[in-house]
Amino acid sequence: MRFFIDTANLKDIEEAQNLGVLDGVTTNPSLMAKEGIVGEENILKHYVDICNIVDGDVSAEVISTDYTDMVSEGEILAALHPQIVVKLPMIADGVKACKYFSDKKIKTNVTLVFSVGQALLAAKAGATYVSPFLGRLDDISTDGLHLIEEIKQVYGNYGFETEILAASIRHTMHVVNCAKIGADVMTGPLSAIEGLLSHPLTASGLKKFLADYQKGDNQNIKV
Repeated sequence: MRFFIDTANLKDIEEAQNLGVLDGVTTNPSLMAKEGIVGEENILKHYVDICNIVDGDVSAEVISTDYTDMVSEGEILAALHPQIVVKLPMIADGVKACKYFSDKKIKTNVTLVFSVGQALLAAKAGATYVSPFLGRLDDISTDGLHLIEEIKQVYGNYGFETEILAASIRHTMHVVNCAKIGADVMTGPLSAIEGLLSHPLTASGLKKFLADYQKGDNQNIKV
């Protein structure tokens, strides 16, 4: 499973990149605004700054809801950098725009997916990624992980190449469970990735090893 980070914070992106496990970045207008990145010129520059940090795909989201405007905006985004993936909303015009870009061999990420039917339409339109939102489904007492299982089954039935990008990841167990199910990609905050590092026995074991070494009691170290 590939690891994407869902943020517009350059420091967090750099930390994940330096950890050596980062495969890409997803972001959206809300995350941009959270970092104080406003105005078209600043947003476009910020996407390029992100691409210059990571080696993999960077999803850049259109803000238009009309097909013609989505195509125009998406072409501007795609021209920014070879790593840019045009992120489109799961609406009728978004599916049409997805087909337009896929025909031109431009990568796409269809976002705000909450059903198998939506995921099926995205795959039919040639989406590179489809983004089911786990956390938002959990928020309304719906099993987001089950949705990923269903999408994976349908894609397997017909050999769709669209990758399942598990989005709206909230915590470390979301990451682990997505890996168990076989999601192609997960995207979440830095905390969800760093949480995989933590285990109390690792911390206590390392503390004991170092304490024994400092005492010079190497003959009695219990492994």
